[in-house]
Amino acid sequence: MRNVFAIAIILFFNAFSFAQIVDSTKVVPKKRVEVIDSVKIVRPLDSIKIIKINDSLNILMRLDTLGVFKTTDTIKRLTKIDSLKIRLDSLLKPFYTILFDSTLHKDIYTPRYRMTINSLTRDTVYTSIPKEKNVISFKKNLVIDTLKVLNPVQVITIDTTKFAEDPIWWKNKNSIGLDVSEAAFVNWNAGGNNSISGLLKVSLVRSYKKLHLLWNNEIFARYGLNSQQDQQLRKTDDKLEINSTFGYRKDTISNWFYSIKFNFKSQFTEGFRYPDRSTPISRFFAPGYLFLGIGSQYEIKQRRFSMYISPITLKSTFVLDDDLSNDGAFGVVKGKKSRHEFGALIQSTWDAEIAKNITMSNRLSLYSDYLNSFGNVDIDWELNFKLTINKHIKANIGTHLIYDDDIKFKDDIDNDGTLETLGARVQLKQLLGIGVLFSF
Repeated sequence: MRNVFAIAIILFFNAFSFAQIVDSTKVVPKKRVEVIDSVKIVRPLDSIKIIKINDSLNILMRLDTLGVFKTTDTIKRLTKIDSLKIRLDSLLKPFYTILFDSTLHKDIYTPRYRMTINSLTRDTVYTSIPKEKNVISFKKNLVIDTLKVLNPVQVITIDTTKFAEDPIWWKNKNSIGLDVSEAAFVNWNAGGNNSISGLLKVSLVRSYKKLHLLWNNEIFARYGLNSQQDQQLRKTDDKLEINSTFGYRKDTISNWFYSIKFNFKSQFTEGFRYPDRSTPISRFFAPGYLFLGIGSQYEIKQRRFSMYISPITLKSTFVLDDDLSNDGAFGVVKGKKSRHEFGALIQSTWDAEIAKNITMSNRLSLYSDYLNSFGNVDIDWELNFKLTINKHIKANIGTHLIYDDDIKFKDDIDNDGTLETLGARVQLKQLLGIGVLFSF
């Protein structure tokens, strides 16, 4: 009877201790977080069992001290059962999420892996079970909506055959311009005469260059008139010039050409020493200058520069007007209509853009006769500046300097109406005008 009463007391205290543990689990227990393969364990099972074992041992040890019964066998039995439970739970941890349900008073095992067996190798394969219940699944038959191409790509057959273009051996450069200047006065206190001037310019250039050959042809023409109040029409400019240069070089990389040069200069109409209009002092082919020589020409097209050197040059001066010929004008012997000289000639041309919309043209000719007064140099120098306003409107500033030892200056020194022949002098002409220019 005494043993039965003792067992009842043990069961009562044991149940009371377990009830306290269960009641304590109704409150949210203190969580210990463990991360195993990204799975959160809220309350591992082994922590609960340890608490149970400790509480049971405390109760049994307390009853043993009271002398109710011996607790050795009972402790061994409980310890063995709990150790097996702990060992089993430790083996299941990697594969299950173990949570204790305080309402149902039991452990809930949630599998973390799906186990499959390979039919060929008979190996066990563990596949992680996704946490989310809603999983995206793909259909076996996929349907792709058609797209509307706004700019479709066209398949074009490209002809890759390359044909070499025929080189352009001839180059043309033509221009026609008209410069006009005008002055008008109405009740102008300082005085002045109404005037208007016009200058017509024509330039034609034909250039041929092929491998070893060079052939440049140029024609320049200028003619200007001036009209003033109470005066007759007067000539302000008159020029006709023809140039032709033929060259040959031994290779295509050299800038030096063995050349033959032809140059002719004259005028169109009669010239007068105004206000005298009765006696002309020049006519067409009176004078006329002809240069023909053999030499060498250095030409740089990129820099628009060329220089001609001829140690063998024939210079002929023609005066085909009888009155001028009999007067011995322009260095010819009186009564003769031509005069021939043999000497050296150097000519150069240089065209360059010195500033924006400002182009310079420089032409220089130097000649010296071997037979008559060698060392006296005939100079013919033209320097012009072209200012571009727009495509067709241009302004021009130019000078022309001539010195010829054979051209003697005549003047009426005594004012008796008789012209006296003096020595050679420098001839200078300056021009300034604005007008239109058409290039083609």
